[in-house]
Amino acid sequence: MRITPRPSTLAGMAWLVVLVLMPVAMLNYLDRQLLAAMKYSVMGDIPSIGTEENWGFMLGQFKWVYAFLSPIGGYVADRFGRRFTVCASLFVWSSVTWWTGHAASFNELLLARSLMGISEAFYIPAALALIADYHTGRTRSRAVGLHQMAIYFGVIAGGFGGYVADAPALGWRLAFTACGVFGIAYALPLMLLLRDAPPREDDAVAPKTSPIRAATELLTNFSFILLVLYFTLPALAGWVVRDWMPAILKQEFHIGQGQAGVAATLYWQAAAIVGAVAGGWLADRWMRRNPRGRIYASAIGMGMIVPAIFGVGNAESLIVAVTFLILFGLGWGFFDCNNMPILSQIVRPHLRATGYGIMNFVSISCGGLADWGFGVLRDRQVPLSVIFGLFAGAAALSAVLVLLIRPKEDISV
Repeated sequence: MRITPRPSTLAGMAWLVVLVLMPVAMLNYLDRQLLAAMKYSVMGDIPSIGTEENWGFMLGQFKWVYAFLSPIGGYVADRFGRRFTVCASLFVWSSVTWWTGHAASFNELLLARSLMGISEAFYIPAALALIADYHTGRTRSRAVGLHQMAIYFGVIAGGFGGYVADAPALGWRLAFTACGVFGIAYALPLMLLLRDAPPREDDAVAPKTSPIRAATELLTNFSFILLVLYFTLPALAGWVVRDWMPAILKQEFHIGQGQAGVAATLYWQAAAIVGAVAGGWLADRWMRRNPRGRIYASAIGMGMIVPAIFGVGNAESLIVAVTFLILFGLGWGFFDCNNMPILSQIVRPHLRATGYGIMNFVSISCGGLADWGFGVLRDRQVPLSVIFGLFAGAAALSAVLVLLIRPKEDISV
């Protein structure tokens, strides 16, 4: 096998990869957030949805399917290439997005969300592994942070979905149709622009790892187990904030669906963009002096997330709730931009996508349970302060766990 060198000219390609992936990342979360922002319009148009519990189950179903397929998507990306995995995922999930706009019953919508979970599961592990392949330690957190910023923009754009759903000339179905058409159209130029990173010298001698050997190596790595738990516990609140916050703000503070969707997404996602930039910059600089720099930067973010979750659950006004959501967003940016970089310090390069897929599997499975459980608890009139207090406790535990992670000195950048 001929080894391709990694000259300095690859720096331009490294940033181009991030740039062309940003619209995909934005669309990945826009398609998800639209449904949360359009909840009342969708339930009004499809009465067979019926209850809050059914709505929560549908949100959870997407996550369970997504979670189950994430390790498989990660392994496919590690074994057969990141580029093909990313492009195929975009094309398929965009086709499903288009079909979602034509669903006529609860069962059809449930099936559409399940199929979207299958297709989207292949994107994030492959994309983040591709970015990590191109960006070495000096720029990795910033590059991942830039990619995650596009996700936040997608959530923000999805937050305006309530206004689109309420507009008589537009409606929720048109929004899904338009997003699906855009994604299908973007898949072809993305395939032409994107390239897998050139192989490294150690790639030439690394054996092709079977699924069982890959899982065994990862699951016997204590630091990886800690990272999985750290990745999962705050996500219980994170998914509920994304999926339920528009409905929470509408109900608690008696505002319109459009205003609630914007208030539930715009401010904290904008804060997450600031947090991703600041957290990525801090982590990359800290790494020059200390190999645990990314761990410390991420822990700072968790220190913001814990009080923010508690505050959101106890807010007595919309302004107070949004203020705590902004603090949550700042902390989330610090946390989100450093997960793949931390993973890259504790597992070998050819297991990064598989490792992130396993992280997604555990985190999003639990996130689906949180979505469903939140709907059940709301039907039973459990106070928000109690629910979010439990979420805050889980996040506080994760802040301790991340500090126990030990980077490996023999892991290739």
